[in-house]
Amino acid sequence: MMADLIAVVLLLAVTAYACAGGTDYGAGFWDLTAGGTERGRRPRWLVDHAMAPVWEVNNVWLIFVLVIMWTGFPVLFQTVFTAMWLPLALAVVGMVLRGAGFALRKPSRQLAGRRLYGAVFAVASVVTPFFLGAAVGGVASERVTPGTEASADIWTGPTSIVFGLVAVATTAFLGAVFLTGDARRFEAPDLVGYFRRRALGSLAVLTVLAVVTGFVTHEDSPYVWHGLTHGLGLVFVIVAGAAALATTWLLLRTPGTWVRVTAVGVVASAVVAWGMAQRPYLLPTSLTVADAAGAPSTLTWLSIVTLVALVVVVPAVVLLYWLDAHGELAELSDAELRRGSGTGDGAVRDS
Repeated sequence: MMADLIAVVLLLAVTAYACAGGTDYGAGFWDLTAGGTERGRRPRWLVDHAMAPVWEVNNVWLIFVLVIMWTGFPVLFQTVFTAMWLPLALAVVGMVLRGAGFALRKPSRQLAGRRLYGAVFAVASVVTPFFLGAAVGGVASERVTPGTEASADIWTGPTSIVFGLVAVATTAFLGAVFLTGDARRFEAPDLVGYFRRRALGSLAVLTVLAVVTGFVTHEDSPYVWHGLTHGLGLVFVIVAGAAALATTWLLLRTPGTWVRVTAVGVVASAVVAWGMAQRPYLLPTSLTVADAAGAPSTLTWLSIVTLVALVVVVPAVVLLYWLDAHGELAELSDAELRRGSGTGDGAVRDS
């Protein structure tokens, strides 16, 4: 019972990272495809302003995933990171380069430096979700079992390639939807239409890839395919489809807050559907939740620590997102800084 509860927490943490981190990666995707210096100036300006307050905190969910994996399910952690160390290592390198590129491109004084850091940020934003998706595909295709040696065949099969493409398309979709709302918040009407068209286009691509995934998993991942077409897996697939239709309808109207909710619903439902499709396995047909679980005392303490962390961290993260969505975290402009400096000087003179 305790192992099942921790497995649910793990799935929810993966879902949170897919939605929050996916939005950040998607912003990087549109940064990469924005075009040359002049053509891409406005979209990249919006990406910078939208991401700056929250891009670091989204990795909190990834930390939750890793801690729960290695503490609650050590056999799963060892097996996955041994068999697929290369794609996971490439994903980690991508995360580091992505963060460094985003942090350094704005303060860089030279144009060449800004272009270099911007390119690193943008390329890593596409590479990282692809390798993470490929690793998930390797798990879903039953190529990873306890004792499996590292091999390129594990994460380069049909399911891995399709899952990697789905991961990139998903991030592009989330990024475009959220940037549409950010364009309205920053009063940039030209960018509202710009990102709305890209949100609709990426959703169309994601829909096509979802259909392709169905055919691929039918042949390459029969257990997962059966889970996606029966029981709770099918229920969440239907919910994802309904959320996609709602998102399309809202995007065709004036995009507001609800379009973000439905977009997150698409991704969250799809991730949960995958988790339900694998039940009761963490590694399909080879490692169940019960077999992978750590000692009962470890799981008990992990549940207590997780509860404390959720009580402390989740409200803080939600508050951060709320403040950002309401424009409370926007950085001061040069004009505002000069006005503030002038006020201070005046106060000194008056005193």
